[in-house]
Amino acid sequence: MSTEHSENQHYFSPYEMMAEAEKFALSKAKKTSGITLSLAMMAGAFIGLAFLFYITVTTGSDSAGWGLSRLAGGVAFSMGLILIVICGGELFTSSVLSSISWANKQISFSKMLSIWGKVYIGNFIGAMFLLLLVSAAGMYQLDHGQWGLNALNIAQHKLHHTPVQAFALGVLCNLLVCLAIWLTFSSANAMTKAAMTVLPVAMFVSSGFEHCVANMFMVPLGIVIHYFAPDSFWQQVGMSASQYADLNISRFITANLIPVTFGNIVGGAVLVGLANWSIYRRPHLKEAHIATITETTPIQSVKETTMKNAIIVKDMMNTQPITLNADMPVALAIDSLIEHQLTAAPVVDIQGRLVGIFSAHDVMVELWCQDYLPNEDQKVVDLMSRDVIAIDANDSLVDVTEFLCIDKEQLFPTTNMGIATRFNALSVEERAKSMKVSKPHVLPVLENGQFVGILERNHVLAALRPIYGERLSIIDTKDELASA
Repeated sequence: MSTEHSENQHYFSPYEMMAEAEKFALSKAKKTSGITLSLAMMAGAFIGLAFLFYITVTTGSDSAGWGLSRLAGGVAFSMGLILIVICGGELFTSSVLSSISWANKQISFSKMLSIWGKVYIGNFIGAMFLLLLVSAAGMYQLDHGQWGLNALNIAQHKLHHTPVQAFALGVLCNLLVCLAIWLTFSSANAMTKAAMTVLPVAMFVSSGFEHCVANMFMVPLGIVIHYFAPDSFWQQVGMSASQYADLNISRFITANLIPVTFGNIVGGAVLVGLANWSIYRRPHLKEAHIATITETTPIQSVKETTMKNAIIVKDMMNTQPITLNADMPVALAIDSLIEHQLTAAPVVDIQGRLVGIFSAHDVMVELWCQDYLPNEDQKVVDLMSRDVIAIDANDSLVDVTEFLCIDKEQLFPTTNMGIATRFNALSVEERAKSMKVSKPHVLPVLENGQFVGILERNHVLAALRPIYGERLSIIDTKDELASA
């Protein structure tokens, strides 16, 4: 098994967590718009329920102390993220982790924004639906109106940040929320996932960090109480509605929702999603794009004048070869090689650029090294060779033939000054026939640095065949005698 795999089958290493995060991010792009909106509405309602829990726990707890009261509220609020993780809701602040799929070039930038937009709208609808139920239930009257007063004070406080403060608090909030989600990638156990979310969420809530989806419920709740609570409510709490005149929709959107949303995006998409991607995934992809891949191998032959036809690589290559993706599971890649009777295939990225070669040899070496117990999550990028020899589409037939079968350094062993380093009584032809040359069986073909096809030895042999003249018809002697 891989050395990075934990001995505990229920625990995933950081590299395996990155693989889980990639699956999590890509799964958001595979859902239909209807499913995404439905799950987002569910998540918006879950976060609203968590805030109801927070208000209830913190109401009338002044004697418990500021810190302990907020800690209790934060732990209570973690119920919202637990419900989302276990029940599969789509939360905007965790959906920004789809930036990983964008970085992997699995989805376009516009697709990523589309996912965010649909989830954001769905979360808002879910929050508004819950708000309607809570308002109809008159929950603000709990504890002789102290519950509603607590909600008013929380909502009003959120509108008194400067734009920079609101943005920074949004960054800090989603840094913790997405770290909580990231921690759930360490295990497949539901109880462990739930437990992992509690402390990060409790910290962001108790510290007063800003969460755009929570605010979609919390601030409108304060606005509704301000505008629709009866006079009896204000008399109970000893306050007047005019003291909360700043609780209005326009101020909520400009002073809180917009800067907090952008802060949440930076905290989750950049500081968690792209930061982990740059540590655990980008090095693999970067190593795959090595310069030698896009450089043609210089091949020249003095025998070109003896050829009657000026055949070039472009005339004999396969322009529609079987290709593999770097993120393809190794098992699928092997199936593709077997199905098409290949021993190797080029690996390309989403833009069609050559990033490596995956071969049967790579698989066999890896299996030998791993005692024939492969890592189940292994991808093509983990095994493929990045040191690729590529040829140009305009290289000639004789140059390619010479490259495949002749090693000039073995044939003419000399120093840079042209002095022979080894003497041999055999002729040049005899030395050429006796030498052992190991060259790739599949050569990627580039034109102007772009991958355009592959050239195999049988393609070269087919191009050389006309040198021997026209194809001969072999007649079975027994059949000829029988017909006579």
